Amino acid sequence: MLESFTRIPLFQNLEPAQTALLRPLFENYSCPAKTLIFKQGAPAVHLYLILKGSVQIQYKPYDGPPIMITHLSAGDVFGWSAVIGSPHYTSSIFSIADVKAIRVRGEDLRKLVNENPVTGQIILDQLARVVSSRWKNSHAQVQSILKGGLT
Repeated sequence: MLESFTRIPLFQNLEPAQTALLRPLFENYSCPAKTLIFKQGAPAVHLYLILKGSVQIQYKPYDGPPIMITHLSAGDVFGWSAVIGSPHYTSSIFSIADVKAIRVRGEDLRKLVNENPVTGQIILDQLARVVSSRWKNSHAQVQSILKGGLT
């Protein structure tokens, strides 16, 4: 899956040197349908980018049953709590169909952003664009959250 790294929209605005910095941080991830990828409240470790398949985001309020928030598919990102430095995931992720993805440790991405501000800004912009597509008019808010967690 990493062999198609440069064809992934999130990385298309990067120069080859920037891609070379970023690529080693990512690893392949896959799971069959009906897998709990991570549970709400689990340590927030990885950010995932779906290449194939789909997942469901579920949120469990403390005083009620789980709520299905949304479905994500190829090109979508989940687990961004890991990028902003949140200690725990705020929702659970279940695979709906077989998932092929790549993932990065949030702390590794934060380190790259701090050590390489130009590359970091491009990644922040791209992440904000992908994540904010879930919420109307939220690109600036998401970008601010990501920047705050990465500094």
